[in-house]
This record gives sequence, structure tokens and C-alpha cells, in this order.
Amino acid sequence: MGIGQQRKIFKVTLLGDGAVGKTSLRKTYLGEGFESGYSMTIGADFAVKRLKIDNNDFVAQIWDLAGQQRFSAVREVYYRGTSGCLLVFDITRRASFENIPSWIAELLKNNYNRVVPIVLLGNKSDLRSSAKDPVLREQAEEYGRSLSEWSGFSVPYIETSAKTGENVDESFKTLLKNIVVFYERLYNK
Repeated sequence: MGIGQQRKIFKVTLLGDGAVGKTSLRKTYLGEGFESGYSMTIGADFAVKRLKIDNNDFVAQIWDLAGQQRFSAVREVYYRGTSGCLLVFDITRRASFENIPSWIAELLKNNYNRVVPIVLLGNKSDLRSSAKDPVLREQAEEYGRSLSEWSGFSVPYIETSAKTGENVDESFKTLLKNIVVFYERLYNK
């Protein structure tokens, strides 16, 4: 019995520090457009997208979790049942990249220690040339490789721009396809 009969709803979480662009990525993916200016997510925001992967219909529940430290206790409940996540950092803010391990630890702690498919996203690629100390593509790709070795999954690194739309659809599609493959393997063991 394949995934099409087993699992049709996937919970996708967007994780990363505040102001890295998680909400903008979600809105761009859902066709709501980019808004300049910053509006902090409080707790979590939720959206649904219906899609077709390999001729099977799925529903992606997209959970956009608040990135500020003061919301960590509120976030705990939103991790449960996560099928996969987009780990987002801001290419122009090195600290947001360096905080990715703490986001992985929080995910594991609050998702029953389950390792799930991950895509590492360097957002705000449109601002790289004006950044003082941007995260280099090679650094992020190397980190993605180390996450792949640790997790046992391929953890791709994709650079995105919620503003221009660059690779936004691709990042969600990549994660969702990796989730489908993960569950196909799980159910066909």
C-alpha cells in the first residue's frame, strides 16, 4: 500500500530566527505576494495548500512558527506531528545561520525526537551583494551535507528570495517530495 492511500496530510513547519523571512516565504508560496516591512508572527500562523505530487493529491499544512526566543514555550505545541521542515536563515545575518543547530534541537525535543525531512533555506538572496558579511553558498552547502550525514536524509540547500520569488516554489516542492519519499519508504518496509 503506497503513500497515496496512507498519508495525505503533511505538516510542514518553517523554523528560524525572527525576521529571516519565514512569513514572506509562506505568503509568496501561497500566491499572496511579498510585503515590505516586518510584522512579527506571534506564536504561530497556519495555512493550507492543496497540491498534486506524482498524480496523488495531498494537503500541506504550513505552520509558520514565531522566531523570537520569548515565544519558545508557545512554540512547543506546534512542533508535534511535523512531517518535514524548512530551516530558514537570512543570508545577510550570519547569527541566524549559526542558530540553526538550536532550531534542530528544539524540533527534536518537541517532535518526539523524530528526525524528519529538512530543506535548509538561505533567504534574502537578493540582498547578498549589499551585505557586510553574508553567509557564503559554500558554507551553507557544507552544512547541508553535514546535516545529511547526521539525519540519514538528503538535506538540500536552496537560496531563496521571498521578495523576487526566486526558488520559493522549488523549496516547498523539494521538501514535499522528500516527505513523500520518506513516507513511501516508511509504509513500504
